[in-house]
Amino acid sequence: MSRWDPDAQGRLRAAAMELFSERGYDDVTVAEIAERAGLKKRSFFRHYTDKREVLFTGSVDFQRAVVDEVRRAPESARPVEAVTTALAIGGAALVKWGEPVRQRQQLIASSLELRERELIKMDALTTAVADALRTRGVDDVSATLTARAGIAAFTTAFDRWAGQSEQEDFPTLMDDAIEQLRVALCGCDTDS
Repeated sequence: MSRWDPDAQGRLRAAAMELFSERGYDDVTVAEIAERAGLKKRSFFRHYTDKREVLFTGSVDFQRAVVDEVRRAPESARPVEAVTTALAIGGAALVKWGEPVRQRQQLIASSLELRERELIKMDALTTAVADALRTRGVDDVSATLTARAGIAAFTTAFDRWAGQSEQEDFPTLMDDAIEQLRVALCGCDTDS
């Protein structure tokens, strides 16, 4: 494949995922990714700051979509409803990608470096969601707690989805995580 063929970023991402799957994240270099994609090493750095970013390239778009959903929530929606609905919608959009998303999650789970980057990205998402709640008039403490609880439910539901072989509906997993969090916080059972 010529290095001038279109979609260099997509080719780099596909090459990286293939190599990460074959040999593990830690044992793959940027030069090898570029070579597999039919590109020069410097081409890699035109699209990604480092090899970790191949796995996190859509994070900003995801964050923007979730924040937009929080802001679009009806005024009558409680803060927790605005957040969990936005995250359920965002998660449902992610899981439509299927196996590549599962593969990404497995790679992240296999590397301390990648788990750290994932935590940083989730923290940025939490901050952005809390800020969106503040623009809806939610006080600082409530906005922070609601955003953190929503992200905790989201990551729990997403990890459950990624760890199963059958395609369970993500919004259902999100609802279940929120219900389990509610039970944990109030000490009541699901029938209360």
